[in-house]
Amino acid sequence: MNKLTIPGPQPLPLIGRTILLSKFVGDSLGFTSQLFEKYGHPVLLARGGGTNLHSPLDNCPGTLFTYGAENVQTVASQHEIYYKYPLTGGLYRRRDESPRTEPLKHFGVGLFGVNSDEHRRHRQLLMPAFHQKRIESYRDSIVEITESILQQLEVDRVTNIAKVMRKVTLKVATKTLFGVDMGEKGSKSAQLLQKIGILLGSPMTSILPFDLPGFPFYRMMNLMAELDENMREIIRSKQDSDRDSGDVLSMLIKARDAETGMTLSEDELLGHVSVIFSAGHETSANALTWTLFLLSQHPEIAADLLDELDSVLQGNAPTVEQLQQLPLLERVIKESMRVLTPVPWNARVTSQPTVLGGYEIAAGMEIWVSIYHTHRDSEIYPQPQKFNPRRWETLEVDNFQYNPFSAGSRKCIGAGFATMEIKIVLAMLLQKFRFQCLPQQKITRSALIVLAPKGGLPMLVRQQDREFNQGVGGLKGNIREMVELI
Repeated sequence: MNKLTIPGPQPLPLIGRTILLSKFVGDSLGFTSQLFEKYGHPVLLARGGGTNLHSPLDNCPGTLFTYGAENVQTVASQHEIYYKYPLTGGLYRRRDESPRTEPLKHFGVGLFGVNSDEHRRHRQLLMPAFHQKRIESYRDSIVEITESILQQLEVDRVTNIAKVMRKVTLKVATKTLFGVDMGEKGSKSAQLLQKIGILLGSPMTSILPFDLPGFPFYRMMNLMAELDENMREIIRSKQDSDRDSGDVLSMLIKARDAETGMTLSEDELLGHVSVIFSAGHETSANALTWTLFLLSQHPEIAADLLDELDSVLQGNAPTVEQLQQLPLLERVIKESMRVLTPVPWNARVTSQPTVLGGYEIAAGMEIWVSIYHTHRDSEIYPQPQKFNPRRWETLEVDNFQYNPFSAGSRKCIGAGFATMEIKIVLAMLLQKFRFQCLPQQKITRSALIVLAPKGGLPMLVRQQDREFNQGVGGLKGNIREMVELI
C-alpha cells in the first residue's frame, strides 16, 4: 500500500487544513471519535498531509491518529522508529532564533526529548530517584501537605475541586522535587513552571508564536528566562552543599553513569526537572479530580470504598504498608484512569519509513496514539463506558491494553510515585469529606495534552455523612459521552 491511501477527510481549499487543525485542538477526543467512526483507523487528520500539531521537524508529511492494543505495542516497542520530542512540540524549532528563545533548548526536554542510546543513558541516571524505597520516603510529605489542604476546605460550600487537587499536587511536586531546604526558591520555580505549563497548553501560544509584547509566546519567554535564572541558582546551591537532601533534584545532581562516570549537565538537569514537574503534578491532579467525580455519581461504590477505608485506616492517613491492604481503592483508581484517562494521547514522530496498521508511513509523520480510545475496546472491556472497578477483580490485561502511564521502555518513570500519591490523597479526603455535584451541572472536557474538566469542577463539600445518593444524576455536557451516568 501507499501512504496516500490512508483514509481521512479531504480538506477544503485554502483554509481546509486550518479548520481541521482547529477542530482537533477544540475537542481532540470528540473530533477523532468522529474520524474513527467514519474512516476507521489509522486515519489522517487531512488527506494529502500538510498538517503539523506536535512535530518540531521542518518536514512533517502529515498527522495520523490510531488506537488499539496492537498499535500501542507497535509504537511503544519500536522506539528506534517512533521518536519522542520535547513537550514544547513545534515551538522547539524556535530554540535558535534569538538569545531569548534559548531556554527552549532544554525546557520540557528531559526524557521526552532524547531517543535511542541517549534515552537509555538518561533513564538509567534517573532510575535511582524513582526507586521504590525512595518513593516511599515521600509518604510523610504527601500526608503533611494533604492534611494542610484538608484544613482549608470549607464544609457546605461549593469549591472548585480541580483547583484544590492542583494545589495539593503542586505542593507535593515542589517539596519532593526541590526539598525543604529550597523552600522559597523552590516554590517560586514551581509557580513559574505552572504558569509556563498553562501558556504551553494554550493553542494561541503555538498559533501566534511572536516574541512581541502582548503575545502569549512573549510572556512565556519572559517566564522561561526567569525560571532559568532561579533554577540555576537552586542547582548551584545544591551542588555546593554536596549532599543528598532527600529530594529528586539532589539525587539527579549526584547521579553518575556507572560506565563512563558522566553526570547530567546543568541544561540537562533543567530539562529533566521541567518534565518531571509538568508531567507529574497536572496529571495526578486530574486523576484525583476525575476519581472524586466518578465516586460522586456511583453511590454504592463510594459506600463500599469508605467501608474499606474505615476498616483498615480507622480515620488515619495510610501508611505505606496499609496501602497494600486497600484493594478496592486500587481498583477504583485503576478504573477511573481507564474511563477518564488523565493523558489521552501518546504522540510520536517516525524517524524512518515504516508500516503501521497495514499502511506505509513516511519518515517524519506525526503519530498520535489514543490511549483514551484504546481503553474503550469492548472486546477487552465489556460495557467500556461503565465505571466498574470490580471488573479488575478478574480482568487481566497487558501493558498495551491498559496503559495510562504509557508502555514499553518509555513508560512513565514516575508511575509508582503518582500511584502512591493518588492513593494517599484519596484515602485522606474520602474519610473526612463527601463531594457532591450540583443540580443540572454541565461538565465538558478539555483534552489536548491532559484530559481535564473545562473550567474546573465545582462541587459541594460536605462532612463525610455517607449520604452518597445526594447529587447523583441530571448532569449535562459531553461528560455523558465518556462515561455511563444516570
